[in-house]
Amino acid sequence: MNNKKLTGAEIIWECLIKEGVDVVFGYPGGAILPAYDALTKYSDKVHHVLTRHEQGATHMADGYSRASGKVGVAIATSGPGAANMVTGIATAMMDSVPIVCITGQVPRPAIGTDAFQETDIAGAVIPVSKHSYLVMEIERLAETIKEGFAIARSGRPGPVLIDIPKDIQSSSTEFKYPAKPVMIPGVEPEITASEDELDTAIDMIADSKQPVILAGHGILLSGASNEVVKLAEMAGVPIGWTLLGSGAIPSSHPLNMGMMGMHGEYAVNNAIQEADLLIACGMRFDDRVTGNTQTYSTGSKKIHFDIDPAEINKNIKVDLGICGDLKTILKQLLPKLNKKNNESWIKTITKWQKESNQRNIINTETEVLYGAQVISDLWHETNGDAIIVSDVGQHQMLEAQYYKHDEPNTLLTSGGLGTMGFSLPAAIGASFFRKDKDIWVIVGDGSIQMTITELATAVQEQSNIKIAIINNGYLGMVRQWQQLFYDERYNETPISSPDYLKIAEAYGLKGFRVTSRDEIPSAVKSATQVNGPALVEFVVEQHDMVYPMVPAGADLNEMISRPVHEQFKESEM
Repeated sequence: MNNKKLTGAEIIWECLIKEGVDVVFGYPGGAILPAYDALTKYSDKVHHVLTRHEQGATHMADGYSRASGKVGVAIATSGPGAANMVTGIATAMMDSVPIVCITGQVPRPAIGTDAFQETDIAGAVIPVSKHSYLVMEIERLAETIKEGFAIARSGRPGPVLIDIPKDIQSSSTEFKYPAKPVMIPGVEPEITASEDELDTAIDMIADSKQPVILAGHGILLSGASNEVVKLAEMAGVPIGWTLLGSGAIPSSHPLNMGMMGMHGEYAVNNAIQEADLLIACGMRFDDRVTGNTQTYSTGSKKIHFDIDPAEINKNIKVDLGICGDLKTILKQLLPKLNKKNNESWIKTITKWQKESNQRNIINTETEVLYGAQVISDLWHETNGDAIIVSDVGQHQMLEAQYYKHDEPNTLLTSGGLGTMGFSLPAAIGASFFRKDKDIWVIVGDGSIQMTITELATAVQEQSNIKIAIINNGYLGMVRQWQQLFYDERYNETPISSPDYLKIAEAYGLKGFRVTSRDEIPSAVKSATQVNGPALVEFVVEQHDMVYPMVPAGADLNEMISRPVHEQFKESEM
């Protein structure tokens, strides 16, 4: 039986459908036009979202992937279109998000001639992608796409770029989607732990009196939340989490201490430094987590579970590294555990938590609106049940501190790369899968202006997202560093904003403005009742800072804390 002949452009869409893709995010242009022309035949099976910028397309694919667990897909033309994707690809790479970016390229005879809109994008993204391809034979197009999806999903997930010359899109060949599973040497990691590794881990846990679990993004990627909770409960181990580990452990769980690291909780950072055992689950000991690596938890033994062997002993030397799928390993480990409570250790941590509460801005009376109050009240008004897509800056850290996540994958944010402008397009992407929950964007006045054009996409698609702009008139996190470490030289951090309500009106959104705390409930309710996107501007205290803060390169427990409020000073005397 002869296979049907299809153009390369048609093969692209056939392959995407075979991979279960039903939505893509993209922007057309000359070198990818054959693919867009062929889309006409497939528009009943694949929904194309026209973004306003190619960076927006990659962030939408990223947000869709984080929300769904599926591979997100972004499409762009050659040259500037492809180059505009690099930031989004790097963001996905740092946070282990599986996306596939398909780009058009100039025709094969023109490659290397500096043709109009020619860029070696496959070469350019090598340092910031899991893999990249330049397809030079139409006969290999289908297997390349299948392989690209397999690489994106496998092991530690990540972004893959497939660059397809225009003439390959226009030429034809017999099409048959490869039936054989993709086997990629070096990609498939060890899944299980050995008995010796498990026995060693059990002994280390049994011998510990001050253990701490470090919960990272890998817990969410492996679906191991329940197993980590069981480990904590069985062995009596309190839990601190990384930014991307938010939601891995229910915030309401009594063993959940909060976030660790540069803007981590006072009790968490102290606990890590005083621990005699660290159990790292799917986290990579990056600099924002450890502080000074030379003084990081020097009195503890360390167990590190991770699917990526490159992360074990990369930044912090560990006593036991176990490479494999976290959920599988913990299922092996749990039946061997004996019950412990570590009561004395838990009491010490509780004391640290009480000490820090006297410095919490939420527990003080203020005359002006603070960003922390906005986040805390948003949590209250949404019953803690929203998907939060946070941007990067002070508001990101405040979200981690004050919006309590009880479910996995309910905070989507740029962690490793810290990409300003991520949140709005990522939320649009997430909205195509998470139709069961309200989606709130938490974004600063600096970040929103980087990708504000995607408001048009949100309106065009009637995305059910609500946008909370935390407007303090500054690039707040940079200003904070200038205040603390650069003698208050506030160079280029005051930032002007447009009238966001007029911007909302111009794009066709409902807009609301909040200047005092008592206005928050009604504004959140009004925005939630809007069918489609809505925007709320929160005008907050300009000079507030995020506390605690570990200065770069300092010991993890050398935290700058918020000054004790006047109402608590008498109790300290």
